Amino acid sequence: MVAVHDEEGWYAMSGKSDQVKGQVKEAAGVLTGDKDLESEGKQDRRTGEAKEKIDHAKDKADEVIDVTKDKVEEVAEKTKDALHRK
Repeated sequence: MVAVHDEEGWYAMSGKSDQVKGQVKEAAGVLTGDKDLESEGKQDRRTGEAKEKIDHAKDKADEVIDVTKDKVEEVAEKTKDALHRK
């Protein structure tokens, strides 16, 4: 499994590598008639797909948190300014 140690790419890299690993196992299982290997490959591939979806959702949540934080800071600053004018 490929592992990148920065928070941005950790799941994306492991998700992709799981998908590739799964595709290879799945193909090898089909070619050799090994149903267990084929099934294991499908499971690895689906695990990789799930990891990518989780990473995408995490990125979206982080974006929402950042936007919300910026808005809260903006409102707090406007409130301070309004209080100092009185």
